[in-house]
Amino acid sequence: MLGLEMVVLLGVALVACGALARRYPIAPAILLVLVGVLVGFVPHLRHAQLPPEVVLLLFLPALLYWESLTTSLREIRNNLRVVVLTSTALVFATAGAVAVAAHALGLAWGPAWVLGAALAPTDATAVGVLARDLPRRTVTVLRAESLVNDGTALVLYGLAVGVTVGEEHLTGWHVSWLLVLAYGGGVLAGGLVGLVSWQVRRRMDDPMLESIAMLVTPFAAFLLADSIHGSGVLAVVSCGLFMSQVTPRITGAATRQLILPFWALSTTVLSSVLFVLVGLSAQSAFRGLTSTSLLRALVDTLVVTAVVIGVRWAWTYTTPYLIRLVDRRPQQRLRRVGARQRTVSAVAGFRGAVSLAAVLAVPHTVDSGAPFPDRDLIVLITCGVIVLTLLQALLLPAVVRFARLPDDNSVAEEIQLAEELTLDAAIEAVEATAAELGSGEHVVARVRHELGKQRTLLAASGSEGDPVVQHDDQYTSLQLALIGRRREALLELRDAQRIDDIVLRRVQARLDIEEVRISRTDPLVE
Repeated sequence: MLGLEMVVLLGVALVACGALARRYPIAPAILLVLVGVLVGFVPHLRHAQLPPEVVLLLFLPALLYWESLTTSLREIRNNLRVVVLTSTALVFATAGAVAVAAHALGLAWGPAWVLGAALAPTDATAVGVLARDLPRRTVTVLRAESLVNDGTALVLYGLAVGVTVGEEHLTGWHVSWLLVLAYGGGVLAGGLVGLVSWQVRRRMDDPMLESIAMLVTPFAAFLLADSIHGSGVLAVVSCGLFMSQVTPRITGAATRQLILPFWALSTTVLSSVLFVLVGLSAQSAFRGLTSTSLLRALVDTLVVTAVVIGVRWAWTYTTPYLIRLVDRRPQQRLRRVGARQRTVSAVAGFRGAVSLAAVLAVPHTVDSGAPFPDRDLIVLITCGVIVLTLLQALLLPAVVRFARLPDDNSVAEEIQLAEELTLDAAIEAVEATAAELGSGEHVVARVRHELGKQRTLLAASGSEGDPVVQHDDQYTSLQLALIGRRREALLELRDAQRIDDIVLRRVQARLDIEEVRISRTDPLVE
């Protein structure tokens, strides 16, 4: 019954934490971590743990794939230099600084590098909480960094663990080869799986089958890359970015109606489970500490957290100025970000699922059979750093106000442009399309009238008190009220047993689609 109890508990926690986060300025991730800590005090539930391989092989591909599908490839290309540097050089710098600090605190070099590699990558899921509060460019850079840096960090982590247990021998050529294999193999595996998925899905006309094909894609990319010792993380990310460019041409409306809500719900649940697991693991790590005193462990955690945060701040306020000395091109000057605005990126260095999965996967023994040095301390420090870096989210509202970020209306402006041009294209094509289809004059006039009404309303959008806008608001309200009345009549027919529940659901689904169309809302955002 433990599994069922955890499912119910997680569901209740997700709903409660989401409601509290909407009411108070607290990130849901922090509340979910707190839930995990509290669960750890219940003896019956504290043993509920996920194996690290489940996080790496099941949770991570799904979450990274969805993040890759929903990010902006154009913004990544425009900020490629920043993304590459933060996802490689900053990872090495963070891992090295943490390793030096941990060694100074008493850890051997091997375990110190394991800790540094585990804490080097930021978390894509945690960064997602910023999406509604920051300009598109800032959010895209943060998300792209956290998507790519996992691959670099996991290569370092694998080397550090291998050297510590006695499986690897550290040489410059060996490290270089592993990095090339990880990046090259991961990108090639992701691209290959993406091409196969694209060719398979473009030949499908069944939304359910296409949804299943999409579900399998990230795991296939991860598996292929892992089989050739490439980076499964980079395979999933490259596959997702590729599919984000080709799927709009091959996926129909019915498939999108099925796929998008499923992935939005699934990834929300998966990420929430991971945050609860962070809290539970942190509590468990404190209880299981045996190699040192609790006071020393707390001091070590604070020191390592300060190093992790300090390296990011130092990077944020040094590398841009060094780059400016080298690159003096005018177009790069236009893209410069002020010192105040960079504070947001400095604070957004959250750690999460990858760090937790990596540290929990550390073996308990080395090749000689001896215990892995200071494993319990490494787990505790990692859990503590994850929790403390997540607490930075509490400072974000104040940091955003301090940063004085410029208003970013680019998304709204591009939406307006897209709607205007697509409507204009439809209006221009009315005559030719009607001739091809053999549509009658009355049909053509009706369609032209409806398109013209939409175009007029679009031109008047944002104008308060405009008669066109007021007329449309009244029209929308009346239509929605009548849809509500149709639903009531539908339920009355079902209650009177004049129609079956199957019929009710089918008609209700059509009314739902009509309601979303009329109200012009995005059900995944509301």
